Amino acid sequence: MINNTSYVVCFGEVLWDIFPEGSKAGGAPFNAAYNIHKMGIDAKMLSRIGNDELGKKLLDQIKEWGITTNYIQRDEKHDTSTVIAKIDEHNEASYEIINHVAWDYIELLDEHKRLVSNAEAFVFGSLAARNPKTRETLLKLLEYAKLKIFDVNFRPPFIDIELIKTLLHKADIVKMNKAEMRQIMMFLGEEYKSEDESAAFIQQHFKINEIVLTKGSKGARYFVGNQNYGFTAVPVTIADTVGSGDAFLSGFISKRIKNEKPEDIMKQAVSLGGFITSKSGACPDYEYSEFENFRDLK
Repeated sequence: MINNTSYVVCFGEVLWDIFPEGSKAGGAPFNAAYNIHKMGIDAKMLSRIGNDELGKKLLDQIKEWGITTNYIQRDEKHDTSTVIAKIDEHNEASYEIINHVAWDYIELLDEHKRLVSNAEAFVFGSLAARNPKTRETLLKLLEYAKLKIFDVNFRPPFIDIELIKTLLHKADIVKMNKAEMRQIMMFLGEEYKSEDESAAFIQQHFKINEIVLTKGSKGARYFVGNQNYGFTAVPVTIADTVGSGDAFLSGFISKRIKNEKPEDIMKQAVSLGGFITSKSGACPDYEYSEFENFRDLK
């Protein structure tokens, strides 16, 4: 039962995306937290920043957006993360991710166990687990989560096949794009034949009940047990694609934790993904009513 005290925990990287036109707060799990918060659901970000000027500015920005910073640790040795983001002529983003930054060293505290065990969902990706310290913290916290949502979100060169398999085994719901589905099948030594066969194989192999497959302009699919649902993309004028997948996931989570119908869950997901794609950056300023109007007119 969702109520006013319900919340979602997003675990992993929070950082500054450095664009040619300036810096913006980001990181896939933080982008998800931001948009979950915009959907009217409390989102708690569990991460780590450096004890530096960039970290202070990041905390100030997050607080200004109304998201708690109580679970964002400060690191005396490692810097706040920055990522060089580039947008190509097709409005697609690529990222140069620096290693050994503060969120690579997220520590496990007793309060985190309570935090995660009481959350409606625990959202995590593969990038934050690239180094041993945060990986160890993540694997421990997964033991306490009641609904584990894995956003695959491959970021070369930080792709560890055995780690990906471990995280898939622990997930209840997995979100991936078409390229990631193909890569996972390759990791398993299986030939990719179709979306349906691949989804069924991954579900069976890892005992995952739900897979969400995003396909950009070709829409998305939702595999639940032996049922599946297809949804077309929302037509928009693209500003950029930064954070569109994270926004999609936020929309999905906002309805999934309320156990709404698959059609309503995915309408929210594709609508929010499209809405954010029509705006600049992963965390644009907007009101829920603006998104609602966009969703209901499509």
